[in-house]
Amino acid sequence: MSSVFSSLHESLQQVLAQRFDWTELREVQEQACRTIRAGSDTLIIAPTAGGKSEAALIPVMDDLLKHGRPGISCLYLSPLKALINDQEERFRTFCIPVSLSVMKWHGDVARGERSWMEGEPPHFLMITPESLEVLLQEKTVAPDLRQVRYIIVDELHAFVESERGVHLKMLLHRMDQLTKRKIQRIGLSATAGNPREVLHWLSDGRHAAELVHVPAPPQEKQFLFVVEPEEDDRIDALVRIVAGKKALVFVSSRNSAEQLMNACAGRVRNLHIHHSSISPATRKRAEEAFNSQDGACIICTSTLELGIDIGDLDLVVQVGPPDSVSSFLQRMGRSGRRGKAAYVVWILKSPAELLCSIAIIECAVRNDVEDLRPLKKPYNVMLQQIFLYLHNHSRTTRRDLASFVFTAPVFRETEPPFLDRILDHLIKNGYLTTDGEMLMPGPEAERVFGRSNWKDLYSVISGGGEYRAVTPDGEVVGTLDAQCVNSRGTGEVSLGGRSWTLVKSDEGHNMVIVVPGGTGSGRVFWTGGSEVGISPLVCRTVQELRSRKMTALPLGPREEELLQVALARFPAGIGPEGLYIVEQGDEKQGTIIVVSMNGNRFNRVLAILLRHRLGGKVQVRYDDFVLTVNRAGKDAACERVNQAVREIQSMDYAALTEILPPQPAEGWKFARALPGPLFREMLISDYYHGEEFLQILGESTVSCVPRPGHDLPQP
Repeated sequence: MSSVFSSLHESLQQVLAQRFDWTELREVQEQACRTIRAGSDTLIIAPTAGGKSEAALIPVMDDLLKHGRPGISCLYLSPLKALINDQEERFRTFCIPVSLSVMKWHGDVARGERSWMEGEPPHFLMITPESLEVLLQEKTVAPDLRQVRYIIVDELHAFVESERGVHLKMLLHRMDQLTKRKIQRIGLSATAGNPREVLHWLSDGRHAAELVHVPAPPQEKQFLFVVEPEEDDRIDALVRIVAGKKALVFVSSRNSAEQLMNACAGRVRNLHIHHSSISPATRKRAEEAFNSQDGACIICTSTLELGIDIGDLDLVVQVGPPDSVSSFLQRMGRSGRRGKAAYVVWILKSPAELLCSIAIIECAVRNDVEDLRPLKKPYNVMLQQIFLYLHNHSRTTRRDLASFVFTAPVFRETEPPFLDRILDHLIKNGYLTTDGEMLMPGPEAERVFGRSNWKDLYSVISGGGEYRAVTPDGEVVGTLDAQCVNSRGTGEVSLGGRSWTLVKSDEGHNMVIVVPGGTGSGRVFWTGGSEVGISPLVCRTVQELRSRKMTALPLGPREEELLQVALARFPAGIGPEGLYIVEQGDEKQGTIIVVSMNGNRFNRVLAILLRHRLGGKVQVRYDDFVLTVNRAGKDAACERVNQAVREIQSMDYAALTEILPPQPAEGWKFARALPGPLFREMLISDYYHGEEFLQILGESTVSCVPRPGHDLPQP
């Protein structure tokens, strides 16, 4: 018996032994217990199903049992309501036998169940950041949060790079202020390329912080590649592969999930769909499908990538390559449990997709995962917090508001004059009004954010772009994109794998009435999809593969042949790093290829700057790997583009700011209230990632290569 296990509270030992047949803890759990007992903020990195949740839960339970902590002692924060629903049963299995209470609080929980009797708060409260923001406004129960000693943040990597991460950091700071103590923070994640930086982001240097990183033990992995250019052939292959098995089929978007669900309907037994726009009940039915002893197949997006436990799988199917190594590792971790080999089937449409998939696997083999980079100028979230503070205090001073903002570590680098610029702008535009030195919410703030008791302030997630799809009986089917609803009128859509007819839309309440049935030809779409593309890490690995013209992975003869086809589509002479410029086709056409394997986000900025620098009628298209410059001139086009790229290399941040185009403020929930120059600063920093762009380009070599003997197909 391990020393850590034997030191646990006796009743906790009994639960672990009697219910789980444990007589010792896993390595990750032992390390986490020692670190958390020492009082350190802790980041626990371990593979999917590696025991992370228990590693956080056991030492917290042990402390509560030994010291009899009153009130809500631990908050469990999750990015997904579905993950809370899934983890609730696990928490209860541990806690209820030792008389520790657990409660969940989020938007899918009935309002009558989102409270507790006076003096009887739960020991563990499971909640999303947005619901915690709501709870902090509840005067009757919010005081019970003053006893919190631990905050567990699950799937921490899902927060770090987003505005929700900034909101989370602000909530953690406000909880410290509410409790008047440095609450111990425990982060859980399966992947992070820069875990120590993520730990610092979580802890803020408040006190000691420790990383618990337990790599996955060596495990057999099996991969099958199916490359079919025709969609019907890919569908046939998928149907054959998942027949009679328990399978998760990952696709890139909600649109793709619905299309694939329609294509497989009636051909796969026990078929389900899972994505963010279907109703919680439909998602729950999909999750429970794997309880069946028969085969079950769920077509899903990244909603099943996070830690929701769907039990043992026979295989994971990846339709097209995922956009990152991190996503792949999360998805692969769904299979290969309990001693079985992890089994991933890749269904791909082209040699280029095979090349990307091989690059992802190579990264995973060498434990190379994307770094996580927090936002640098989160002005949108700062505005949310300013409006929340004004809503809660009704009358305040600039001094008090500045104290609220600048004591938060997440806004630490903001200068005081900056806040005055914002406040002056808000007063000028009616968002704030004044009474002497006092500030109060103004008529414009009431109009824009004041509906339904200011509930729009509780989340940084933009709303209003989707309609709730509701049956005449009041059943919520899911959500539909407003543009989809408006374009269909009273037409037919597919949602949750079923056909629905749109009967009537209510724009005022963002609701559309639907009834079941139709011809089965209905389609649905959601706008505003990700523009990130394949991660730069994967793109750079593709460049390495092109340079060495081979992979270390064992491939079959057909896959090896297709890989060589994909590699040959890039010009000869490509090295393992840097940018390469090559003239394509007849020199009179003036078409130039810039091989830039830095990803979609980088190449978008480079394309904008090239158009600006070259001027005239020059056209520039881009993808994850190359930029295609058309109409670059009939004479010396290659030299012109080469010179333009080198001039961009010497550009400074101020020049970059002048050239990159604006974006609609509607994409950021509170940005319409920002002064224009500050909104632009935020865009250049955190939308265009201007500083990172200049650094990467400045460090890159730029080379010209001879014109190939054939046109360069797009990968």
